[in-house]
Amino acid sequence: MNRPDALPSSGNRLLAPGPLMLAGLILVAALSRLLPHPPNFSPVEAMALFGGAYFANRSWAVAVPLVAMLVSDLALAAIMGGDYLGYMAGLSFWAVYLCIALSTVMGFGLRGKVGAGRVLGYSLAGSVLFFLVTNFTTWLGSTMYPQTGAGLVAAYVAGIPFFKWTVLGTLFYSALLFGGFDLLRERLPSLNAQTV
Repeated sequence: MNRPDALPSSGNRLLAPGPLMLAGLILVAALSRLLPHPPNFSPVEAMALFGGAYFANRSWAVAVPLVAMLVSDLALAAIMGGDYLGYMAGLSFWAVYLCIALSTVMGFGLRGKVGAGRVLGYSLAGSVLFFLVTNFTTWLGSTMYPQTGAGLVAAYVAGIPFFKWTVLGTLFYSALLFGGFDLLRERLPSLNAQTV
């Protein structure tokens, strides 16, 4: 016998309005990469943190941002063609996906504790993580930089101008996702659980 207060089974939980809303917000954020933007001004870290903070199911928290990113990458490959397909076959591509997974796990620390200061701190930490990982993989096995300590430093120095845009993009999209979801929760009481 089903009690009215019983939780839906985990299999049906993704089809509930809350998880669908989260997935939709993350997909829209990922598809915003198709719009013109400065280099590295993207929703990548923000959507990962957001998924980690709000999806009750941790597997979905990791999978949804990764799948949304893949959808946007496939759309970019269809638009841009060969050069982008070449990027998708490289180590840098996989480094971005690693950053999404790691940032989603970081976002678990926001569960039940979302506030402007914490989102700001996690957004900055996610941006630093992205900078460190992606510039390391740019250096690793690169023909652009010597495979020495000096070459690694050069790769990080070359990435500094892009870091500004990573931070600004992460902060902008974090404000949109977390702030927008907060506004939706005021209008839709079914979204008021700490995670959905």
